Parts: sequence; structure tokens; C-alpha cells
Amino acid sequence: PRYRPDWASLDARPLPGWFDQAKVGVFVHWGVFSVPAWGSEWFWWHWQGEHRADYQSFVQHRYPPDTTYADFAPHFTAHDFQPREWAQLFQQAGARYVVLTTKHHEGFTNWGSPVSWNWNSLDTGPHRDLVGELGQALRESNIRYGLYHSLLEWFNPLYLADKESGFKTQNFVLKKTMPELYDLVLKYKPDLIWSDGDWEAPESYWNSTSFLAWLYNDSPVKDTVVVNDRWCNNCSCHHGGYYNCADKYKPGTLPTHKWEMCSSIDKLSWGYRSNMNIAELMDEASIIEELVQTVSFGGNYLLNVGPTKEGVIVPIFQERLLALGRWLDTNGEAIYESKPWRVQMENSTDTVWYTSKGPVVYAIFLIWPRDNVLELSSPTPSPATQVTMLGFAGTLKWQKSPGKGLIITLPYMLPSPLPPQSGWTVKLEGVK
Repeated sequence: PRYRPDWASLDARPLPGWFDQAKVGVFVHWGVFSVPAWGSEWFWWHWQGEHRADYQSFVQHRYPPDTTYADFAPHFTAHDFQPREWAQLFQQAGARYVVLTTKHHEGFTNWGSPVSWNWNSLDTGPHRDLVGELGQALRESNIRYGLYHSLLEWFNPLYLADKESGFKTQNFVLKKTMPELYDLVLKYKPDLIWSDGDWEAPESYWNSTSFLAWLYNDSPVKDTVVVNDRWCNNCSCHHGGYYNCADKYKPGTLPTHKWEMCSSIDKLSWGYRSNMNIAELMDEASIIEELVQTVSFGGNYLLNVGPTKEGVIVPIFQERLLALGRWLDTNGEAIYESKPWRVQMENSTDTVWYTSKGPVVYAIFLIWPRDNVLELSSPTPSPATQVTMLGFAGTLKWQKSPGKGLIITLPYMLPSPLPPQSGWTVKLEGVK
């Protein structure tokens, strides 16, 4: 069937299956904001949109007088950008898809956009097609490729004029936003389009539904492409493909619609900050906890890193990604291609979470029980019940608990001065 350019028709499109199976992705925020590398990727807006004193003083103390935001672009060099190394890192992190910012709200495009003259990565800065290079490396590693794209640009004169008209004119959309979206799809054939910057204007201004109808009906990726829900000022959590709802969204109960939680290793920013400190970063245990909770509730987990202006993913971010990958090497069976179980967490404690695959149930526990005994009240055992632990050979002893559920004797852990890593999985077969 052909999709009509209206939400009723577009929302009825089934989500391509690869997305729900993938579960784990890496988000990359990279652009001219990586040059000042301070505050956040909203640097330009805080500095010249809101005239915040801390941003003004930062520029005053570090840059020559009369510095403009455009002066940062030549310093966005990507000198050390090795796309194959990035792809290898993301693969080791267990990511099944990667989403790169092709253009943030600053309007600078990480590819040679024909409608972003002199404000793109081919004309200035790196003089490279960053979107294309990363795409090629990810494809060689069999990782799906997503493109983040902001509909709005804070200081684009065409956008400001449209805004002034109460969004009755559409010059910016017709001359900038839409040509870029079509160009990205035709040139790079993305698996995912992660739209953003939608919140100021209605769908009638953005022309989102006609773009999505073309994407689903006639584009080269019509059968595989997945999109999110940020296409107009009241779309979030209502229209589009899967739902983001809000940054770092945690639903608390099982949503009825496929969703994704985006989170950032740097808790204060999505773009790279040169002044971040360790207390402001997520540790391995919190990353695993977020992943497990998200997947139990049927979501995908998209974890963000911000590379430096040279294109380096700093070692502390690499370390966090590799820790996640090591955890997934052992426990991935309970994550990838899994489905939510009839119960998502044990007795509303947030330390034991469930996923399932067909008849198999996985209980992921985030805290090792003191006496090496794990009590689960949700699964109902049968004489055929078998309990194993991912990453551990042999079966585990269990008994029916007096109430309902089962009591599992875990393998003995050697005493250690360090708390053990976070998150272990028991695999339950023959339970209801």
C-alpha cells in the first residue's frame, strides 16, 4: 500500500524489524560546538541567543575580541578522525546501530550540503565528508547507520524570517531543511533518521508528512528505514516511527509503542566538554542499569559520546563503551532480540529485571545477594525447570519457594575488596 502524507496513514506503517532486535546503539554529537568544547553543544545559543554571562566571559577570556561563532569552524579540523577505528570501537561496545549528527541546531553540516554554502565540513574545517566516511566504515562492520538531523537552525536568516511570519512562510523549509533531508537519504541511504529541532513549529510548516510519505513510498530505503517522533511541535510521543518522547525518557511502566531512550555518558552535555570531570560521567554500573531497565520495558538504548574537534573519542568514553561491550559479551543473549516478559521487574524492586525470548525467561539482577541466594517471586517453576547463569558453566540448584516463585543458589563468588561488576543474568527454562 502507498502511504498518504497524513499521520493516520504514516503511523500505521509497521516498524522494520531490525530496530527492535538491535536494542543497543551509540549516539555521536560532533560539530563546530566541539571547538569551544565548553558548557554544551548549545554553546552558540547560550552565548548569542540568551547572552548568558558565563558564556560571554568564556569567549572574552579565551578568544580575540570580535570573535564570531563562524570563526570556530576552521578549528573543527577532524585531524585525528579515523572512521574505521570508531567503527571498531562501536562494534566492541556491542552497538548494533550508530547515529551521527549530520547537522545540529547551529546549521553546520558534516557533509557537503549543496544548500549550506561555506558552512559545511567540505568547504571549511575538516574539508572532509564526515557523514560519508563514517557511513562507509560502519557498513564494512555491519553496523546500521542512523543520521541525526535538526529541522531548525537557530540563527539562519531564512528561519528567523519564517518564524517572524508566525510560520506562515516556508522559505527556510523549502530552501534548506527539505533539500538537505532528501540529499541525506539519496546520498547515504541511512537505516534511521533521528529528527530533532521540531518544537517551535507545526507539521504544516515543516512538511514532515510529505517527506515521510516519500521516504516510505519511493525512497531507496523505503523498506528498511526507521524514524523517530520529532517531526513537529506536537509529534513527540504521538506520531512518527518509534518514540523518543523526551531526552533521557524513562517510562516507568511498559509502553505500548516501540521507544528508545537516549542517554549521554557525560551527564551534563551531549557535545564534548574539555572541562568535564569524572563525577559528571556515568559509571559502568549506571550505564548497565539504564540499559537493562530500558530493554525490560521494550525500549532501545542509545548511548552518546561527544568526540573532540580533532575527532578523538577520549579514552574515558572509550573505556565506558568497552565496559558495556564486555558486559554484553556475557549477557547479550538476554538483551539482543529479546522481548519484554509479562512482568518487567521483580516485586517493583528495581534490582531484578526480566526479559524473554519465546519460552525462555531471563532475570537480570543488578546487586549480588549477600548470601548468594537469589529469590524470585514472579516466575512459576515446574518439574522441568532448569536454571543456568550466563557466562557460568553448568546448571544452578534451585528450589520452589514456600510462597510462589523459586529460590536459586548462585555460584560462590570469591571475596574481593572491590564490589563485583554490575549485572548478572540467570536464564530460566520451563517456567511460566
